[in-house]
Amino acid sequence: MIISTVDESILKLKAGDIVYVNGEILTARDKAHARAVEMLKAKQDLPFSFNRSIVYHCGPIISGNRVISAGPTTSERMSPYAPKILENVDLMVMIGKGGMSKEVVNAMKGKAVYLAFTGGAGAFAASKIKKIKGVFWEDLGMAEAVWVFEVENFGPCVVAIDSKGNNLYEQVEREVKARL
Repeated sequence: MIISTVDESILKLKAGDIVYVNGEILTARDKAHARAVEMLKAKQDLPFSFNRSIVYHCGPIISGNRVISAGPTTSERMSPYAPKILENVDLMVMIGKGGMSKEVVNAMKGKAVYLAFTGGAGAFAASKIKKIKGVFWEDLGMAEAVWVFEVENFGPCVVAIDSKGNNLYEQVEREVKARL
């Protein structure tokens, strides 16, 4: 399946589905999430919207107007902030590696999915970025700023956590424990 807009169709995705992303994605790591939550708590407007967006947990390496590497970062680091962000959205797609906390999984129900992208594939991910459309919060540094990218056939991504709370990471853990 190809995701090109974040609409109700994401709610039909099931854990284990393979998807590719076309269109606009935002990058956001720890510092960007923390700043966003501070602003939301202070009832300040963000300079971008998480609502109906695709947020890639990534700290890209950029040279001029070219993305050199854009591999996923560990999403668990965003877990302290994601529930507050999810309170403020109708729908959202997150992309990263390693999964997220149970609190985040619960906050995602009925509104968000988490896509896993292969770690260590930063150059490959960068090849799927067709354009840098903008950047916010450059004062946080290159890796922590919020970048806006236009992507084409970004993936393959695996739906690791669906909007019903089905979680491939937990499923694998249960299966491993059952074999021990």
